[in-house]
Amino acid sequence: MLHTVAAFDRIGEENAFAVLARATLLAAQGKDIINLGIGQPDFRTPEHIVEAAIKALRDGHHGYTPATGLLATREAVVRRTLTTTGIEVSPENVVILPGGKPTMYATIVLFGEPGAEILYPDPGFPIYRSMIEFTGATPVPVPIREENGFAFSAEETLALITPRTRLLIVNSPANPTGGVTPKSEIDKLVAGLEKHPHVAVLSDEIYDVMTYDGETHHSLLNYPEIRDRLILLNGWSKTWAMTGWRMGWSIWPDRLYDKIRKLAVNCWSCVNAPSQYAGIAAIDGPQDEVEKMMRAFDRRRKIVVEGLNSLPGVSCITPKGAFYAFPNIKGTGWKAKPLASALLEDKGVALIGGPDFGILGEGYLRLSYANSEESILRAIDRMDDFLRSNPAQKS
Repeated sequence: MLHTVAAFDRIGEENAFAVLARATLLAAQGKDIINLGIGQPDFRTPEHIVEAAIKALRDGHHGYTPATGLLATREAVVRRTLTTTGIEVSPENVVILPGGKPTMYATIVLFGEPGAEILYPDPGFPIYRSMIEFTGATPVPVPIREENGFAFSAEETLALITPRTRLLIVNSPANPTGGVTPKSEIDKLVAGLEKHPHVAVLSDEIYDVMTYDGETHHSLLNYPEIRDRLILLNGWSKTWAMTGWRMGWSIWPDRLYDKIRKLAVNCWSCVNAPSQYAGIAAIDGPQDEVEKMMRAFDRRRKIVVEGLNSLPGVSCITPKGAFYAFPNIKGTGWKAKPLASALLEDKGVALIGGPDFGILGEGYLRLSYANSEESILRAIDRMDDFLRSNPAQKS
């Protein structure tokens, strides 16, 4: 009998991949599937980025790279950070990683252990809670409420901090809700954190450029009073449509940097060289394709919100960031996960049930508008037909 450690029995999943697998299987069986479930841009990586990787391969960049990333890649992140936040960081505080999740993993295992508490957004990215439970720490959900525009409440967040709290995770613009937390609320949070110097902060800012309607992303890097305990997560996946390249970066305080370096050496060694050269080209090259993608997302966002609000029993506030809508489906009589499953099986529309993002996700679905306008409109029509034919969940 094999004996594995109990921590692995506590690991959760990111159900978007399970939905993607089911949708792919149904499509292979001949069913017409409209996938509004997976959280990745439906655009190609811009050509100059692809060419930079090809050139790197042809130039012989085939070997190991430093565990924290090529200096040139880290310097590109420094330039990009200065452009987007106005803050100058040192390349000696930047780590290049194979995606965004390794920063989550590294940070949570750094602070999580039995007896510790870690605060995370709920509804929020499911890997936060999964990794917290893996470490044996106690996950403490920070409510992300529709009535707040799916922004976090500083007062509510600070009230959850105890002497056992080790880490606070924040995410804005947010997955799965599309919420953007205003500067006034972030100001209150940082001011309150001054009373809790034992609490580290992980700020997931992977959707930083994806805001709408004049909203502005406010990076926690702009608050020097917490810089010595702030870990910032970002990356290439969303902004430059590079999900499959597995390219992320994070910015660490001096006193934690060597810990993440050692973990990199032990876990993933390094990030491959061609992808890093592509990452430099993404940051330093033309941003026309990014701007084009954001204009498309904005158009789709408006179509999605109008369409969802026309459905029986459904309401949807307008998301201010990312590329997700989080419609309220409580008026339909359906629970979220059964409705998402029925829409996929009966109508070929792939969505994610809100409970896959946390306890407070019940009564909501996540819809990614990283799909064509035509597909979105067809999906709304199918959802309308289903809900009018099935007004309440069958027991």
